Amino acid sequence: MAASSNSSLSGSSLSSDPEDFQPPIWKSYLYQLQQEAPRPKRMTCPQELESRPRHYGREFHGMISRERADQLLNGAEGSYLIRESQRQPGSYTLALRFGSQTLNYRLFYDGRHFVCEKRFESVHDLVTDALITLHVESRAAQYIARMTANPIYQHLGYASLLRQRATHTHTHTHTHTQQPKHVTFQQEDRVASTLVKMSVLDRQCSYEKIHNFKVHTFRGPHWCEYCANFMWGLIAQGLRCSDCGLNVHKQCCKLVPSDCQPDLRRIKKVFSCDLTTLVKAHNSSRPMVLDMCIREIELRGLTSEGLYRVSGFTDHIEDVKLAFDRDGERADITAEAYPDINIIAGALKLYLRDLPIPLITYDLYHTFIQAARIQ
Repeated sequence: MAASSNSSLSGSSLSSDPEDFQPPIWKSYLYQLQQEAPRPKRMTCPQELESRPRHYGREFHGMISRERADQLLNGAEGSYLIRESQRQPGSYTLALRFGSQTLNYRLFYDGRHFVCEKRFESVHDLVTDALITLHVESRAAQYIARMTANPIYQHLGYASLLRQRATHTHTHTHTHTQQPKHVTFQQEDRVASTLVKMSVLDRQCSYEKIHNFKVHTFRGPHWCEYCANFMWGLIAQGLRCSDCGLNVHKQCCKLVPSDCQPDLRRIKKVFSCDLTTLVKAHNSSRPMVLDMCIREIELRGLTSEGLYRVSGFTDHIEDVKLAFDRDGERADITAEAYPDINIIAGALKLYLRDLPIPLITYDLYHTFIQAARIQ
């Protein structure tokens, strides 16, 4: 079964003609394994226990030994119960039957149930995820270890094909547009595939940007966009880049190149957004906040006394900030909206202060301090 899954990315899905492009076929082996995983079976206690914690149900059997728990589970694959530890009263253990043996895990509760990092609303969900993980990772250990060896992300001709297609789409759009199209936060991105969005060439800037991966719970089946394999589990199956939407396994994220192309739909604000993300999302060499504010200041503020020194009204500066976050390049900062140029200067200073990575980056901070101390 594993061998047939490896061949699912056939050469026939790739073509030298961008118009004949077909998306890759996702590998189904790990998905089939998840479907074959044992189902959880709750082993209920026949009597009502006064010592049972409120957050546990009838699967709690009180203070019993490991041997007694093994007898109760009676070899039924996927069966489970909760017992109070005899060695450490007040702590609880999940006893789970898998692979013809009883596995014991220290169980915790802080409003949600957990054994390791993942937290669940119910013990049943925790056991379901554990059985899936144990079944997939025990049956396909070798397959998982080598599944990153042949990624679709850098498949022969695949990245270049997407790049040609994206370039063709961009050229076609600009050829049939009479006026320049300004990108704003409200506009819809017409490129459907995340992989295609990742392959768009920077037309003005060539900054490298690492992906901003965060643990994500996928609703329904999802496949890794690096290796094309299924992301198994009930929750927190993989990682998603919060800037571009790329979905990958945890083990694949370290291999993805630093070529994040942020999606404007995912960037919720302009202020407090790092420079690289903003300029790549707008495909510009500078943040539009700088261009728009400096243009307005040079237009009507060069003769103002105390420019950049005199503070504008704080509430109005916050209004400018919200306008940029809401409207992007369409934010109205003209004299009709804000007659006091100090408000615009104050908004510019606020933008620079709110940068998560300052202009003088943390890596260079000590170098600048040492240079200032040179006599």
